[in-house]
Amino acid sequence: MISKIGIIANIEKPNAAEYTIRLQKWIQSMGLEALLESALAARIGQAPGYDRDELASQVDLVVVFGGDGTLLMAARSMCRHDTPILGINLGTFGFLTVVNLNEMFNALEMILKGEYRIEHRMMLDAIVFRNREEVGKYTVLNDAVVNRGNVFRLLELETVVDDEYLTTYKADGLIVSTPTGSTAYSLSAGGPIVFAKHDCIIVNPICPHTLTNRPIILPDTSVFRVAIWSGEGEASLTLDGQISFQLNPGDIVVLKKSKYFTRLIVSPHRDYLEILRSKLGWGGLPTGISKI
Repeated sequence: MISKIGIIANIEKPNAAEYTIRLQKWIQSMGLEALLESALAARIGQAPGYDRDELASQVDLVVVFGGDGTLLMAARSMCRHDTPILGINLGTFGFLTVVNLNEMFNALEMILKGEYRIEHRMMLDAIVFRNREEVGKYTVLNDAVVNRGNVFRLLELETVVDDEYLTTYKADGLIVSTPTGSTAYSLSAGGPIVFAKHDCIIVNPICPHTLTNRPIILPDTSVFRVAIWSGEGEASLTLDGQISFQLNPGDIVVLKKSKYFTRLIVSPHRDYLEILRSKLGWGGLPTGISKI
């Protein structure tokens, strides 16, 4: 039973405030309560507002206005409270924010009637160890990327899967992604598209020196370790493209399936294959073979 709906928005978008107010009034007209994230509440001159963790703990559903980046940010808070997310794109629909503005109220009406489906999207835990001590831990929906900094040398990255040596990459970096993240940076680096409902870990080297170093898909039960053997200040860890952590020589990054999931409400208006065709510009028309 949904009684409280949270709203998060990218306040840098010019129409975010307008649509927040419209949605808030609609929610209230349905006899429900609307709670706003702090920055959004301040942007439209309302109080109180709530930080993302507090918001997640109090509502039954969160509506996210923005693009995929805004939803990734929200997911890291919502996952700890099993709060489902509906992504509303303020531009054209994305891979994650799959409901357009003109579909918003129809989608919400269907949700309030219970006519909706939730996908549990796998997340990754990324843990950084330095001198055998944990110095950072993050949970991501898309990917964790070991990057080279402002140097021209390739990174040297020793990798281990479940205590078994895999290889030592000499590359510009290494992308470790979830199936959800397979259509993000990993795809740009030549990685495979993996259906988001499958659980696995995708390891994709960025511009490897050895051309036979290709992307590899690991079982979701795997524990993947990366040891950094490059020089001081030459490597960093980027999480969902939004958080950066400086790595030192000898640091070890451990990546594994998280106990948390992102509960993403699926668009009632289009399926995953339609999203792929649209976002990736795949051409062609149906021939009718699907009816055979």
